[in-house]
Amino acid sequence: MPIPEGYDGANCRDPRLNYPVVLEHEMRIDRRRFLKTSAFAAAAMSMRELHGDDGPKNSAIDAHVHVWTPDVKRFPLAEGFSLADMQPPSFTPDELLAIARPAGVGRVVLIQMNFYGFDNRYMLDAIRDYPGVFRGVAVIDENGPDVVDTMRKLKEQGVRGFRLYGWKPPYETWLASEGMARMWKAGAELGMAMCGLVNPEALAPLDAMCEKYPDTPVVIDHFGRIGVTGEINQADLDTLCKIARHKNAHVKVSAYYALGKKTAPYTDLGPMIKRLVDAYGPERLMWASDCPYQVQNGHKYSDSIELIRTKLEFLSESDRPWILGKTAERVFFS
Repeated sequence: MPIPEGYDGANCRDPRLNYPVVLEHEMRIDRRRFLKTSAFAAAAMSMRELHGDDGPKNSAIDAHVHVWTPDVKRFPLAEGFSLADMQPPSFTPDELLAIARPAGVGRVVLIQMNFYGFDNRYMLDAIRDYPGVFRGVAVIDENGPDVVDTMRKLKEQGVRGFRLYGWKPPYETWLASEGMARMWKAGAELGMAMCGLVNPEALAPLDAMCEKYPDTPVVIDHFGRIGVTGEINQADLDTLCKIARHKNAHVKVSAYYALGKKTAPYTDLGPMIKRLVDAYGPERLMWASDCPYQVQNGHKYSDSIELIRTKLEFLSESDRPWILGKTAERVFFS
């Protein structure tokens, strides 16, 4: 499936639009300043050295983050993108960890950024350079002649899923190619998830694929983007909950900055989260920030994780560990 130009995050924003981006103070910490100001940096250790190769296993997992680098000579952008599209201009693994670690996040699932097309090298380098800290969701050409072999090779490099875009009509056929069928079949055999960034209209065809390939792990990003208009459509939510009958289907409760009222503390999303807890159980839900978008325009990383950690009274003490890490650990780190 072609990579949609300018389609990233639950906001479905076009990065070529020249709009102002206001980052939180925590996002503006560059590498040099971090090394100078961190209480742990007296020895000028890297973030990997600071926290250990494996990362704290008892901390939360952020199941959805994008990273990129301004070094476009080494990691060139895909056709149609330019430096101006990268907002913020830099969001490297170190910049991410400088935000995530203080919030109690020890591991992260990296989602291939569409700036790079099918070139997953920057994400793969991060996985390699921070052993045990990152896993990846790659973007590959479903119609490539060796798509299954590509999946196997990427698994060896720390990839555990593949991003699928159900982002525009015709929704009825977005999963209908022969290459997609090969991917779903191989996903079951390899234990690699099909990760859908979808509009609500794409959920019904996704449901049909879950029916056809019941052993394939599936992860639906950002509530299926229900609420991006500002309103939670109950019919769409019913469709999302219907997919819960497939035992290998999962949902990311994520991207709060872009859904519902789009205002912290995001508790207006609580009823939708409760519906999903009732339908899927906490064992098939996973929290994610969708950084760096979660730390732009006045939104904060801490507000995202605190919605699950402390703001929703209907979540039990046993529910929260699953949503904040154990589900993502089972799907992406096992």
